[in-house]
Amino acid sequence: MARPWILSIIAFIGILTNAVALPQDYGDLPTVDLKPLLIDPVRKWSANTTVSFPNSPAFEASTERWTIADPPTYIAAIRPGTEGDISKVINLARSRRFPFLTRGAGHGYSASLGKFQHGLSLDLSQWKSLKIDKKAQTLTVGPGVTFADIFDPLFNAGFYIQTGSCSCPSMIGVTIGGGIGRLMGKYGLLMDALQSVRLVGADGKVKTVSATSHPDLWWGVLGAGANFGVITSATYKIHPLVNNGDVFLADFFLPASRSREYFDMVETYYSNASANVAQIVIGSWNRTTNSVQVGGNWVYYGPEEEARRELAPVFNLNATSVTRVVKWNQIINRSGGGFDKFVCQPNQPRSLYSLNQKIYSADGYQRGFKKIEKYFHDYPGGRDTTLVYEIFPNQAVAAVPDDATSFPWRDFKGFIQTNFAWAAGDEVTAKASEKLGEELRNDFSATSGYSEQAIFVNYARGDESIENVYGKRKLPRLAKLKKKYDPSNLFAYNHPLPTQYP
Repeated sequence: MARPWILSIIAFIGILTNAVALPQDYGDLPTVDLKPLLIDPVRKWSANTTVSFPNSPAFEASTERWTIADPPTYIAAIRPGTEGDISKVINLARSRRFPFLTRGAGHGYSASLGKFQHGLSLDLSQWKSLKIDKKAQTLTVGPGVTFADIFDPLFNAGFYIQTGSCSCPSMIGVTIGGGIGRLMGKYGLLMDALQSVRLVGADGKVKTVSATSHPDLWWGVLGAGANFGVITSATYKIHPLVNNGDVFLADFFLPASRSREYFDMVETYYSNASANVAQIVIGSWNRTTNSVQVGGNWVYYGPEEEARRELAPVFNLNATSVTRVVKWNQIINRSGGGFDKFVCQPNQPRSLYSLNQKIYSADGYQRGFKKIEKYFHDYPGGRDTTLVYEIFPNQAVAAVPDDATSFPWRDFKGFIQTNFAWAAGDEVTAKASEKLGEELRNDFSATSGYSEQAIFVNYARGDESIENVYGKRKLPRLAKLKKKYDPSNLFAYNHPLPTQYP
């Protein structure tokens, strides 16, 4: 049986290093002894707030991360029980000048997260509130809610929503960077479903932010939300199930020798695919056959008869395939051989390089595939690495006016991501991965359809330019918002914005 392959990885927290001066540069904050500050009785934390320190189970749970490559370091952690306690943390950090990092599900993978050192983990992973309003057709969740938490409740209530392709990231964390996925052709970004958020700002005050309440801040939250505060809840528009919630899934596998044939088929027939179809292509090592393979996971939101007509060019390849009809809430568990559980394992060394794609290029896909094929043969320690091409139609994304949100890339039609993975301590493979990652990112840029590198903020590695992530057109307005709502740059570790641009 073919080894299952990785799905798209959606990230929550990352850091952007750039040449623009920030109001508080990294490394300027001295290490502060947080223990006396946090346990001082004057703080009067709520009864359900937990403060923890290294070498305790609570601390380990509050600082655990998805990847351990270039990790941030902590000297204390707090699980606040109330919004008031979050306000206290923010006010304390501002007055005593120590760094803190908000944690939803710990899925940030930016290589520069290592610049956050000796700070406080503001852990919201236990904020698991979830409410469905059937009449209003809305879903309201807390920052600890992951995609895995919403599938069954939504489906059982008769609804669904556009989501990412992995079950374990924080839903809110994914949303405030955009939120891409298989339904974006039909319903847009996850961010486009957002109706309002409750946010504790840099001033320690709680705000309801929406199109009618603090509309200037709302514009910034929709694409750069991690820069402006701690979101304690978010309300989304949800959609009634169609086709009884049935979705057609098809996994196709081909040997490396047929990779170009597959990529040509994708470019020829699916460069302008319908909004109901989406695909994730994976180049991976098959440990059963000890060889490299191409896998394509296709999803069609509609009846099986329609799906088979839409996917006829894929079926005509006569590849090894597995097809089935599943319910919407089972897509992630059943796609790609059930690899989601493996993907979501924490505490693994991982390094990711990503790019947006505006066109589907068989030439670019093939060149990248040949290089990852050579890497698999040269570095056996990296054979859990995957090369991912996300083929997502963008009709509903592109339909939203560009100036409606701070999100800069509404013309993309997918993403390219190399997800390197190796065993802890394997420095040879780690160095080879970093070298190839940079090379592939540069190569793919030439066939992405963009004149320069364009990076989806949730996929940003952290070493790109600020323009590559937020776009030159949006940065002047974003910088003004940063100066207004976070002038002291308390929220400095999630792809930080400058307070002036250019």
